[in-house]
Amino acid sequence: MSSAGTPPDTVTYCADLVRSHDFPRYVSTLFAPATERRALLALYAFNVEIVRVRDQVTQPLPGEIRFQWWTDLFSGLVHGSAEGNPVAAELLRAIRDFDLPVEPLSLLVDEHQFDLYNDPMPTMTALEGYLAATSSALFTLAARIMGEASDAAEHLARHGGLAQGIAQVIANLPRDASHRQLFLPQQLLASHGCAMEDVFAGKETPNLHAALNQLIGDARQHLGTASSLLVKLPSSARPAFLPLSLARADLDRLARPGRNPFAAQPISRLRTLWTLWRASRSREFTK
Repeated sequence: MSSAGTPPDTVTYCADLVRSHDFPRYVSTLFAPATERRALLALYAFNVEIVRVRDQVTQPLPGEIRFQWWTDLFSGLVHGSAEGNPVAAELLRAIRDFDLPVEPLSLLVDEHQFDLYNDPMPTMTALEGYLAATSSALFTLAARIMGEASDAAEHLARHGGLAQGIAQVIANLPRDASHRQLFLPQQLLASHGCAMEDVFAGKETPNLHAALNQLIGDARQHLGTASSLLVKLPSSARPAFLPLSLARADLDRLARPGRNPFAAQPISRLRTLWTLWRASRSREFTK
């Protein structure tokens, strides 16, 4: 998987990082050809680096500085230090080899600045914009790596990213509420008579369940649209969207009657492997 002039440990480093912090996406790369897999791992390792910043800093300023380094990298202002960063080195290689646009990568960094502060997500429109620039962008770039840069792939990526992102927002509620972070749209909570302080206090109320059920319904609509578009893509590009099979399972689990939204429910790696393996052999992803 390594090439001349590129230390093989940069590849291993990215693979280990994704395997440790984003196991579902790591598994999805196992169904891609070796060359594309390396680029996918670089893309997902970059995403891990950005997402982890909020857990690695106690104040926004150090996080802003880390984000600025990546922004400068995409602007061509970082040179020598990029070579010493294994994720940056692999990502730059993927950008070069697969002609990846840097604008969505830079926008992804910008959107994650929201994570550094305790400002509530104001509206559903704001949440969709955040997810489109993060979750959906990853699908779009992954599809480009797999050889499909088209309006159809972007349309699919947008809906798929919204479905996956909403599921993650609901699944992450226990952690976010304990940190007094609110990714659930404030406007949505208010429309169901659910107070932010009740969410931060971990109060399970019928009003909160109503808000979450509305979000799950929205996510299922996006997933349904994505699934209908997926079968129209070339089969070679479909492995980029394998994580969508996990979004479907996640939404079913999150909608289970009697589920406590503040009780973390981690998914076993074996279940993840099984779900993705089954999906990889299904007509949706192969025909």
